[in-house]
Amino acid sequence: MSNKVICIAKNYSDTPAGRYYSDGSFSGERFREEFLYPALKDNEHVEINLDGTLGLGSSFLEEAFGGLIREKGMCLDDIKMKLEIISQRAVYKNRIWEYLEEAQLEKDR
Repeated sequence: MSNKVICIAKNYSDTPAGRYYSDGSFSGERFREEFLYPALKDNEHVEINLDGTLGLGSSFLEEAFGGLIREKGMCLDDIKMKLEIISQRAVYKNRIWEYLEEAQLEKDR
């Protein structure tokens, strides 16, 4: 079984921010396109560790994770089977799953 661990603070940035590439070097869109989606596509289990950042804004999280469904055509059930989110702050984990659920509802309409 192939596994991938991505620690956002160590492997991406300790200051991720923004939604789109145009918002800066460490946007949610860039994280999704260059880190998250390739990891989910190529591995059976992906662990994303959110700890160590100076904060995670809603635009970053929504674009990175909700965009998996909206932009990449993934489905929530497949994401749930592969993705594990690690964080000492439950609010971030809860937001991510909410963004994923909202994106799936929009897709199903």
